[in-house]
Amino acid sequence: MKQALLVVALAAAAWTGAPLAVQAQEGVDKAAAAAFDNRMFAGPPGAKAYACFVRRYDANHLAQHPKQKVSAMKLLVSADAPEDKATNYSFRLGVAYRHRPGNFDSSGYCNHAIAAESGHEIRFECGVDCEGGGITVALSRDNKSAIARLGRIMVWNRNKPDDDAGEALFAGADDKIFRVDRADLGECAELVTDRKELAALRHK
Repeated sequence: MKQALLVVALAAAAWTGAPLAVQAQEGVDKAAAAAFDNRMFAGPPGAKAYACFVRRYDANHLAQHPKQKVSAMKLLVSADAPEDKATNYSFRLGVAYRHRPGNFDSSGYCNHAIAAESGHEIRFECGVDCEGGGITVALSRDNKSAIARLGRIMVWNRNKPDDDAGEALFAGADDKIFRVDRADLGECAELVTDRKELAALRHK
């Protein structure tokens, strides 16, 4: 019964574009969740781990997807396991638009969940505070790419750090699913603003 309710809730979240926070022990076998972590972070996360994924869409791709608004995307997934505490997962997203200047960022927290439309595939369900929407993050079979899906997510202009700089990125016709490729952690350094965390990232 719990599993059926979880599937229904996930389907509803996918429709509204709002991520659903689901604790790992409620919807995902702990061994399966650990295996997904090993794939995401290329090994057990330990106290702190990162995974960086990047995609810059070339002219040929954009010509084939004329309604795609996003021209580049960076995704940083983090795992933080304080001593004797459960692992916390978070994400940072950076996007550049096709027809407008500026770099836009978003961030939030994630949980493991079972994707309703794909049986037992494990994904991160990631949300932005204050009903800011979110994304789901899965992995390609070869673990070399992340598959980010969105309905709606709030992003902020990096050069305008005020409330008025926020806006929603909606999926639209060609912005529903993004395949971003695993990259060196340095590629995602610009998404980190905390100096201590940036230093930790660079030493990974």
